[in-house]
Amino acid sequence: AQARVLKVNPASEWLNNVQASEVIGRTMPDLVAEGYLDRSVTLEVLENKSRVEMSQTTRDGRRLAVTGVPVYDSDRNLFRVVVTEKDITEIDLLSRKLEEKEALTGRYRDQIMEMQRAELESGRIIAKSICFVNCVQQAIKVSGVDSTVMLLGESGSGKGVIADLIHRNSARAKEPMVKVNCGAIPETLVESELFGYEKGAFTGALKTGKHGYLELADGGILFLDEIGDLPLSSQVKLLRFLEDGHVVRVGGTKPWKANVRVLAATNRSLEEMLDQGSFRLDLYYRLNIIPIKIPPLRERKDCILPLVNHYIRFFTEKLGITRRLTFTQRALDALLHYPFPGNVRELMNICERLVVMSDKSRIDAEDLPGDVLICYTNNSSSNTFSDSELPLKNRLNAVEKEILRNAMMRHGTQSRAAAALGVNQATIARKLKRHRIANTFFAD
Repeated sequence: AQARVLKVNPASEWLNNVQASEVIGRTMPDLVAEGYLDRSVTLEVLENKSRVEMSQTTRDGRRLAVTGVPVYDSDRNLFRVVVTEKDITEIDLLSRKLEEKEALTGRYRDQIMEMQRAELESGRIIAKSICFVNCVQQAIKVSGVDSTVMLLGESGSGKGVIADLIHRNSARAKEPMVKVNCGAIPETLVESELFGYEKGAFTGALKTGKHGYLELADGGILFLDEIGDLPLSSQVKLLRFLEDGHVVRVGGTKPWKANVRVLAATNRSLEEMLDQGSFRLDLYYRLNIIPIKIPPLRERKDCILPLVNHYIRFFTEKLGITRRLTFTQRALDALLHYPFPGNVRELMNICERLVVMSDKSRIDAEDLPGDVLICYTNNSSSNTFSDSELPLKNRLNAVEKEILRNAMMRHGTQSRAAAALGVNQATIARKLKRHRIANTFFAD
């Protein structure tokens, strides 16, 4: 078949910027060769003997979505192809602009990650969820000033890592940051540990006396973790230091000026402690000048898989494991469904356990700790689309996710999954992103 042009309507003339007289009677291979179009849907229909949808670019750069439909005679011979065209130039342009904007956003996030440098080799900050990106941005912003910061968050959510970030990006980065867990010091020793003591201050005191944490942090930062566990008697003295910057050792009378910035953190509700009278209101306002709320890991879903990937790689290298661990999609789904009550610290423990205990290179849901597996079983997606109480849209989304997941598990790559499902690779990539299916973990 020569695929000669038989008819061109006025709309097609306008879309292709041609006169009908220029192309009627000519063959499609000739028109493609001369640059009227970059490719021909008509030729694709003749070759495949079926309906074809594709995009074409005209000689003046216009993007068209075209559909070629075969027409058969009574003997089932293909004798004509009808082509419909739709201008998608503006849509394509908007799509590219959106991609550029997303790329720009990605570059901004990369800049944030660059500022974080390598906070700790074993605990670098991975900020993928918007809520945690905002938290990191706040921390970087307050790094440049000497204001007191209160870090609020559950145990294991990363308060210490954020404190490290503030220290590393501050003008005090070359000076020490002394970390004190207020809950780990016996109540009778808190004051002497914080402020130091003179020789002979009490029975058992060193003859030379002792520097307190505030003295050790002079010029740098004092990080008071679990500030809610600080006894009321020590709260009074800490408040006095925050007000005038002077330190008096236990058993001493001479005050001296300490140049120390204070960061505090707690996983408790200080407001409830205020109501109960176990925390001083005046100290609360002195410490809570700039509060930064660190979201728990269950609210940072986009961070979970990157964190898993990072810590699996970290513990593999640290422990000298040569095999490369990968995850099935079921295992990844189980981790995403788990609420991580212990937050990042629990995730780290799970990753180390998998690296040490796993005898195979591919980790399935059954290889995860019991709590994770039980949570996944109770919340499996199969329950989602069989639940007649859910709206149709939710059930269809769950079915689509299950189909995509199975296709990726069976075929391994986006292009092969796309071919099996009869769609293009871009559609698969977009839907994987929307359903948060991590296709990069499928290949061995």
